[in-house]
Amino acid sequence: MSNFPKQSRRQFIRSGTIGAGAVLSSPLFQGVSLIASERTRPTITHGLSSGDVTQTQAVVWSRCDRPAQFWVDLSTTREFAKFQTIKGSLAQPLTDFNAKAFLDQLMPGTDYFYRIYFESVETPGTFSHSQFGRFRTASSTESNIRFCWSGDTAGQGFGIDPARGGMTTYAAILERKPDFFVHSGDLIYADNPMSSEVQLEDGTIWKNLLIEAKTKVAETTDEFRQNFYYNLMDHNVRAFLAEVPVIQQWDDHEVVNNWYPGEHLLDDDRYKVKDVNLLAHRARTAYFDCNPVRPHVTDPRRIYRKIERGPLLDLFVIDLRSYRGPNTHNHQPKAGRRTDFLGENQLRWLKSELKASTATWKIICSDMPIGLVISEWQQEIYENGANAEDGPPLGRELELASLFEFIAEQEIANTHFITADVHYCASHYYSPETAGFKNFKPFWEFVSGPLHAGSFGPNQLDLTFGPELKFLGIPQDMKPFRPPSDGFQFFGEIEIDGSTQALTVRHINSAGKELWSHHLDPEA
Repeated sequence: MSNFPKQSRRQFIRSGTIGAGAVLSSPLFQGVSLIASERTRPTITHGLSSGDVTQTQAVVWSRCDRPAQFWVDLSTTREFAKFQTIKGSLAQPLTDFNAKAFLDQLMPGTDYFYRIYFESVETPGTFSHSQFGRFRTASSTESNIRFCWSGDTAGQGFGIDPARGGMTTYAAILERKPDFFVHSGDLIYADNPMSSEVQLEDGTIWKNLLIEAKTKVAETTDEFRQNFYYNLMDHNVRAFLAEVPVIQQWDDHEVVNNWYPGEHLLDDDRYKVKDVNLLAHRARTAYFDCNPVRPHVTDPRRIYRKIERGPLLDLFVIDLRSYRGPNTHNHQPKAGRRTDFLGENQLRWLKSELKASTATWKIICSDMPIGLVISEWQQEIYENGANAEDGPPLGRELELASLFEFIAEQEIANTHFITADVHYCASHYYSPETAGFKNFKPFWEFVSGPLHAGSFGPNQLDLTFGPELKFLGIPQDMKPFRPPSDGFQFFGEIEIDGSTQALTVRHINSAGKELWSHHLDPEA
C-alpha cells in the first residue's frame, strides 16, 4: 500500500482504534504482501466516493478489477494517527467488482478522513494501493451548512474533451467547498450515444474521449454500468468525489429519455430490448452498484429517501420515475392510476416525513420542476406535472395539489424545492395570489444545471400553482443544444447560517461566477 509505513501487528493495535466490524488484517502490517508484484495486486479502477452522509452514517464506494475484499480505514486526522478499519462488501463478478462499506455510529459534526484498498481473494494478503477521501458528518447543533446541487452529466453527445479541461463544472463546485452535493438526476445519459467528434458552430471540433459502451444505447446491466464508469474517467469528477460527499437521485436518462413504467420502445430502432421495465431494472441495478447510495432496509431497490443534516436541514429525495403512470395529455379531471406522479405510497411517505420533520428548513430534492412545461418533442404529451393549462389542477397536477394542500393544512414551514432537468438555471416563486389553485403556502423552486451537457431553454411556465420567474440564467432567445464550451453550465448553492438560521441561495456558472442570490428568513 503506497504512502504509508509498514507496521507490525502490535504497532497497529496501539495506533488503531478497532471497533464494530473492524478486522486485524489491515495491509499496514502485512509486510511481505506489500511488495507483491503489480500483476498480482488488485487495482482500483475508478476512484472512490462517499454519499448519503448524516450525523452518524455514511457510505463509501469504490471498484477494483478482480474478486477482492473491500477495506476502509477511517480516521479523524489526516495523519491516521488513530483509525478504525471497517470491512466492506466483497467485490465480485455479480456487482462487476463494485463494492461499498456502510459506516455507522459516527460522531456528528466531525471531519472524517478515509483510505480505501482491496485485498485479493485469490491471493489473500495481497493488497491494492490505497486511495484517500474525506467527508464531514452533519452537525447535531445549529451550525453553518453549505451545499450545492445540479444535474445532467455527459448529455447531448458532449463527453470528456481533455483538450477543453474535461468536466470543469465539477472543479468549480469543489472550489466552493460544500459540505455535500445533491445530483438532481440524469447522472448518466445511457440513451445518448457519442461520436468521437462534434462539429461546433464556431468552427472548432469537440473531441470526445470515447469508450465502446458510449457508442450505442445502454441495454445490458454492464452497458449501464459503463456509462457510470465513463464519467469517472474525468479527473475533475474523481477529484470532486474524493472531497465532497454526494446525494444522488435519478431521472430519465439513467434509463431512456422520458421513460415511464410499462412503456415499450416499439418505434425506437436503436433498441433490441423494447421493454422499458426490463431496461429500468438493469439501470437500477447499475445505479446501486456504481454509487455510494445506502439501500432502504426493507426495500433495497427504493431510491426515494430522507437525508437528515441536523436541526437546520432535512432533505427529501424523491423519485418521479418509478411510480408514475404513462405520459399522456395530462388533462384528466380526476385522480387515478394514469395521473400518478410520485405514486400513492411515496406521496404518503413524503407527507408523513414532512409532518414529522423538526428541521428548520425542509428541502424537497426533485428530479423534475413543478411549473415548467416539459413535453414530448412536438407533441402535447407532457412529461412532468405541468400541462400548459393555467387553470385548476388536472392530471399529475392533482397529486401535487394534494401535497401542497397538506403542507398548508399542517402548517409545515420553510418547505422549498431544488431541481434540475431542463438544462438551464432559474428561480421561481409560487404564490396562490397568481395561481389557478389557491390552497397552498407560497414556496420557492430553484432550478439548476446542466453540469456537463447541452444547454437549452427556457421553458414555458404553467400558472396552475402561480409560478413567477424571478431569475433566468440564459438569454430568452438562446439557441438550443449549446455545448459546454459556451459557458451555459450551472450549479446552485444553498447556505444556512447557524446563528440566524437564514438561508441564502445562489446560482453560479461553470467559471465560478455568482449570477444571482436570494436571502430567506425562516418562518416562525
